[in-house]
Order: sequence, then C-alpha cells, then structure tokens
Amino acid sequence: MHVLITGGSSGVGAATALAYAQSGARVTITYKSGADRAAEIVKRIEADGGEAAAVHLDLEDHTTIAPAVAQAGPVDALIANAVRWGTIMPNSIPFEDVPAAEWTAALHANVVGNALLAQAVLPEMRRRGFGRIVFVSSGAAEEGLPGPGPYGTAKMALHGMARALAWEAGRDGILVNVVVAGLTITGVSRPIPQSALDQIAARTPSRRLSTADDLAALIVFLGSAANRNVTGEFVRDGSNAGRSSHAL
Repeated sequence: MHVLITGGSSGVGAATALAYAQSGARVTITYKSGADRAAEIVKRIEADGGEAAAVHLDLEDHTTIAPAVAQAGPVDALIANAVRWGTIMPNSIPFEDVPAAEWTAALHANVVGNALLAQAVLPEMRRRGFGRIVFVSSGAAEEGLPGPGPYGTAKMALHGMARALAWEAGRDGILVNVVVAGLTITGVSRPIPQSALDQIAARTPSRRLSTADDLAALIVFLGSAANRNVTGEFVRDGSNAGRSSHAL
C-alpha cells in the first residue's frame, strides 16, 4: 500500500507516516518548508526497514500540487493533513476586522488546494477500483473560536467536500472521511500551560487529551483496507468528543 501524507514532516502528519510505515505501507510525505524535518522522518522509516520518500508541496501554491503527486506516483491512500494556519489568533481582533485577504488565503490553500490534491489522486484510484481519502479537520470547524473565522470556515468546508466526494467516488471503491481533531498534544501545544491542558482534558469523556500517535491510529484505520465501508463520516477523536477544544 502506498500512502501520501501532506504535512508529514512534524506533528500528526509525522506520527501518521511512522504508523503507516510500521504497518508495512510505503509512505510519501510532503513538506512546505521543513525539508530537513521531512528527511529525518524518511530516515527513521528507512532505518526500521520501511520505504519512504519526501516531496515538496505547498497548498498555497497550487502549481506545486500536480508535480508533487506525479513525483510520488500512484497512491492508495491520501491523508490531507497539511494546513494553512493563518495569521489571526483567537481573541486577537473582532470578526469584522479580519481582512478580506485572510479569507481568500485560507480558502485558497485549505479548500481549493485540498480539492486539487484530491483531483490529482482520484483518476488512478478509480482505475484500480480502490482508494482511501482522509481529510484532517478541527473541532474549531464545529465549535467555533473567536477571531480566526477563516480557519474554522475552511476546515468546515472539508466536511462538505468529503461528504460530496464520498457519494461521487464510492461506486469506484473510494472511501472518504474526515477526522475531526480536538486539542492534540504536539509540538504546537507545548506553550499552553499545563493547568489549561488539565482543564480541557477534564471536559472530555476519557479525561485525557489525544496525542499525535492517537490521531495517527485513527487515521491509519480510516485510510486503509481495514476500513471496509465507513465513508462520508466525520469522526471525532476523544479530545474533541466533548466539543471542548480545538486542534493545535
């Protein structure tokens, strides 16, 4: 099985690449600027006897999408994990002051970029009668956050895209789902005070926040042959089950 994971040089993307490789899959990860980090993930996989490669892809630059997919070669599973975070932080400015350019940039990268990415891998999946696509979304899409409207809006658009694509491609053996991540313990979450993390964890059913490895296990299931017929679904991890937080 060949898996293409965007944004695979760190965080959830890197954990997912390592998890797939451990299951015996051949992995291609993409990076925007973290070439060194991507190379390190490839080395770790190869050191364990797996197959991996890294290619450059920037969702903000649509001209990089087709060449990256061509370089990767035919894939059985696409994990659309890369994201443009944006520049507007929670509670930083009122909604009415968010610049139009920020809306355009968020939708250009996170929505149109992922649509073009799916378009690039679909023909070969259809030809072979098998495919898995997993979009990584955020609790911010459902719960909302003050300030960063473009980010949450773009993530919610992935839900509509996945549902439409599940209907349109299901007849060709292609299953499409969304993982809705809550606050996930990664390098991005480390600046958050432990007291705040504990409060958020207390509002989840399991009383703990997910790690990148937890998310990776869910993604690998949905994006593999082990998933026989789950499609068009928005699957929340435990950190998001209580609608208590957003992904970082």
